[in-house]
Amino acid sequence: MARITTGSKVPDVDLHMTADKRGRLSGFSGKIVVLYFYPRANTPGCTQEGLDFKAAINKFRRQSTVILGASRDSLKAQENFKVRQEFPFELISDPDEELCKLFDVIKLKNMYGKQVYGIERSTFLIDAEGVLRQEWRKVKVPGHVDEVLEAVKALRKEG
Repeated sequence: MARITTGSKVPDVDLHMTADKRGRLSGFSGKIVVLYFYPRANTPGCTQEGLDFKAAINKFRRQSTVILGASRDSLKAQENFKVRQEFPFELISDPDEELCKLFDVIKLKNMYGKQVYGIERSTFLIDAEGVLRQEWRKVKVPGHVDEVLEAVKALRKEG
């Protein structure tokens, strides 16, 4: 599957989400989707990013926006992460990296002096018609959710 690029329609991939929900991206048609990828559940940066989205969830909901978090973690790990942090949005388990590859978030990273492949923290803004409108790569957590919310508001004004 080819990498998705800004301005193009996002392919309708299968999603395996927490609460054992199965769905497709097309299931969110008519709503803006913020899809954020994080390296690993229950780690400090990933937890803070999720908590920041949680704190702003009502602001996103007022903009008819759905938040989805995704990583390569197992569904069980995602479930535990969601429950522990009381996230009010679903997390996607992508152990086969189908979604990760589509959004080209698997990168070579340095970890404790070794090079490993892992998820580069990234966020994608998909409009109500399923078109990728904006992307953030190499995300730094502080202030990121506010930046995404402003982009959502700007997108809503366009529409």
